[in-house]
Amino acid sequence: MASFVDRVVLHVSGGTGGHGCVSVKREKFKPLGGPDGGNGGDGGNVILRVSDNTTTLLDYHHAPHRHASNGGPGMGDWRNGKTGETLILDVPTGTVVKTKDGDVLADLVGEGTEYIAAAGGQGGLGNSSLASQKRKAPGFALLGVPGDARDVVLELKSIADIALVGFPSAGKSSLIAAMSAARPKIADYPFTTLIPNLGVVQAGDVRFTIADVPGLIEGASEGKGLGHHFLRHVERCAALVHVLDCAVLESDRDPLSDLAVIEQELDRYAVDMSFAGSDGEVVPLNARPRLVALNKIDTKDGRDMAEYVRGDLETRGYKVFEISAVSHEGLRELGFAMAEIVKSAREEVKTEAAKVSVPVLRPRAVNDGGFTIRREEKNLEPFFRILGAKPVRWVLQTDFNNEEAVGYLADRLAKLGVEDKLFKAGATPGDTVIIGEGDGMVFDWEPTMMGGAEHLASPRGTDIRMADFGDRPTRTQKREEQQDRKDARAATRVELEAERKSGVWTDTPGPGRKAAPLRESQLAEDSALDLPSAQHNGDDS
Repeated sequence: MASFVDRVVLHVSGGTGGHGCVSVKREKFKPLGGPDGGNGGDGGNVILRVSDNTTTLLDYHHAPHRHASNGGPGMGDWRNGKTGETLILDVPTGTVVKTKDGDVLADLVGEGTEYIAAAGGQGGLGNSSLASQKRKAPGFALLGVPGDARDVVLELKSIADIALVGFPSAGKSSLIAAMSAARPKIADYPFTTLIPNLGVVQAGDVRFTIADVPGLIEGASEGKGLGHHFLRHVERCAALVHVLDCAVLESDRDPLSDLAVIEQELDRYAVDMSFAGSDGEVVPLNARPRLVALNKIDTKDGRDMAEYVRGDLETRGYKVFEISAVSHEGLRELGFAMAEIVKSAREEVKTEAAKVSVPVLRPRAVNDGGFTIRREEKNLEPFFRILGAKPVRWVLQTDFNNEEAVGYLADRLAKLGVEDKLFKAGATPGDTVIIGEGDGMVFDWEPTMMGGAEHLASPRGTDIRMADFGDRPTRTQKREEQQDRKDARAATRVELEAERKSGVWTDTPGPGRKAAPLRESQLAEDSALDLPSAQHNGDDS
C-alpha cells in the first residue's frame, strides 16, 4: 500500500440548497393568516485548507469523492432551513489545484490558506418571501439549486529551498540525514528513496529546507524511472545541488558522465507556468544556481576520483565541494554555501516590487440583460439557446409541476427581456428554445402568454393562462358568433316592424286599446336573444 501520494484527481460537489416551503398561516380565528413558508438553507461548500499536520494526499487517493452536506428545507411559521455544513479538506502546504486540462486554479502555500473547490447551491425562497402587494398569497416556492460539481487535480510540490539531485544511490538521503534531523530510509540498493524527503538545516543565522528527490536516470524526463514523477518537487527550489557518486563501481559511469545525464534531463523538463515570477517568466531548472557535491570521499577510490574531476568541474563554472555523508567531512562548508544562495534568493524576493494590477470597474451596459441568445442548429433543425446566470438559475429554481411557479418563471423571463431578444434574433412562435448548456431546459416558444399573473384571479398553485380549455373557440370564431347575433337581432327588429304595420300589436291592453297575442315563434326568439318584448304605444288608427 502506498504511503506517499503527491497527485490525485478529486471529485468534489457542493451541497444542494434546500427547497422553499409553501404554507399559509392557520390558527384560531385566523383561518387564512397569510403565507408563512420559510426559505431553504444554502448548501455547504467544499474548501481545501492547508494544514501543517498533513504531508501527503493519501486520504484522497483512497476516497476521491467528497460531497458537502445539503441545506435543509424551509418550514411553516417562517422557519428557514438549516445551512449545510462546510466540508474542510486538509491538504499539505505546496498543493497546486488544477483542472484536468492543466489550468492552475490555486497554489496553496502557508498554514490556513483556503480555496473553495466547490460552492454550495443557493436555497429556494419560501412563499412568504415571494409575497408582494400584487401577489399576496403565492401558492408556490422556489426550489434549491444544486451545488457545483467538478473534478480537480491536486499536485503536491514540496516547499524546499535546496534540492538534491543525482543518480540512485549517490548518497542524497545519507546527506540529508547527516545535515539535518531527518531520518530517511537508507540502503545500499538503487531506488531506496521512493518519496521526497525534507530536512531542515541551520547554517549560521540562516535556516533553510533541503529536499531529497528520488534518483534520476537517463530518460527520466520522458517518464522512465521515478525521477520524472517527482521532478515537480524541484520546481519551487531556489538552487540545485548535484550529488555525484565518486565511489561508483560501474565501468561505464563516472561523476562527469552522471552530471551530463542529469543536466540533460533537467533541460528537458518543462517547469510549470504557475511558478512564474512577477515578470511572468519561469526560470528553468538548469538556469538556477547549482552546486556540485562530490560524495563518498571517505573511500580511497572516492577521494582520488574527486581530485581527478574537480578541476574539470571548476573549469565549467561549478562551485565544487568534496564531502562525505559518513564522516561529515566538508558538510559545514557545503551548508554555508547553500545558506548564502538561499539568503540571496530570499532578499531578491523581498526587494522585488510586486506588480499590483489596477482593478478596472466597468459598469454594466444599459441594454445588457445578463444573458445572451445564440442561434444553433442540430439535425438540420434550427433552435435558439439562452445562456446566462439568471435564466439558468431561475429554471433550476422552478417547480414545473406547479402552474403558478411556471407562470412566475415566464413573468421573470419576460421582465428580463428574453422575449424581446428572441424576436430580434429571428425566432418565430413554435421554435425550439433551450435555456442553458447541453440539453438544458427545452420548450417550444409561444409568445402569446399575457404577463402579470398577479393581476389574474386564479386559485393558488394554478395559473389561468395555462388552463386547458379544450375546444374553447378562438377569437375569430367569437367575432363570427357575435356578428351572427347582431344579424339575428336586426332581422327580428325588421320583422317586428312589419308586424306592427300590419296591425299585430304586442302592447299591454289599456282603455280604448286592443291587444294582439304574441306569436309563439316571436316569444322563442326574444327569449333566445335575451330581448324584451316589443311594445307599441300608438293609437288604433
